[in-house]
Amino acid sequence: MAHGVVECPVGGDSAASANTSFFGPIIRICGTLCLMQSFRISRAAQLLGVSDDTVRRWVDQGLLPTTDAIPAEIPGDALAARAVALAEEAQESNHALSSARNRFVGIVTRVQIDGVMAQVDLQSGPHRVVSLMSAEAARELHLEVGSLAAASVKATNVVVEVPRG
Repeated sequence: MAHGVVECPVGGDSAASANTSFFGPIIRICGTLCLMQSFRISRAAQLLGVSDDTVRRWVDQGLLPTTDAIPAEIPGDALAARAVALAEEAQESNHALSSARNRFVGIVTRVQIDGVMAQVDLQSGPHRVVSLMSAEAARELHLEVGSLAAASVKATNVVVEVPRG
């Protein structure tokens, strides 16, 4: 689907008028507002936890499409598909099987041991994950700043937020 072109979800006239919002272009089709979200390369890189140059290479290699916008933007659906593919690649490289689906591989940035408890901070791309564990577990895992580690999150409630628009 080309940038700025949306199939009319309810049929009828496909003439569109465009405005922009915090999220990206908003297209009015058949009286319905359709948000066409796309991301600049720097924001896409930040969301994927990679460098701008890596995103540009993926665009050049055809792994990520761009819109016709100037500067170039990555369509939100393509960015989501690439994020899923990267997560699957990381999961395939894991040597342990787990029921946890929210796994963050990263670098330990802080270990604070106080008595019987420890706080371990892990930076995984743009995500900071903080874990509270026993001091014994932190010592047994040999966790120290700069160590490679993975945090698996298993939660009964997950809150998803989006900017106000």
